[in-house]
Amino acid sequence: MAVDDRRGHCRTAMSAKVKVTHEQLGEFVFSTRDISDGGVFVVVDNEPFTPALGDKVKVQVQGLPVEAPVLDMVVVRDTIDGFGFQFGDL
Repeated sequence: MAVDDRRGHCRTAMSAKVKVTHEQLGEFVFSTRDISDGGVFVVVDNEPFTPALGDKVKVQVQGLPVEAPVLDMVVVRDTIDGFGFQFGDL
């Protein structure tokens, strides 16, 4: 792990469609870049999605044969290409 990388969980590359719901910004569908035991990174391309660090979102994987659970997550990382969400119960 790099010195400036404070993430404590090993990340695994994973591309999946997820529905992200933010109380003020609305509902969006994004692709994930990676996932870990601590959370997920979503890629945001040209969408008006600008949550603040600490904001709560609901995330649900799309395209499964059955409806996936809706997970409570917190925005913990903001980069030029997307956002990192941490599972809400960590």
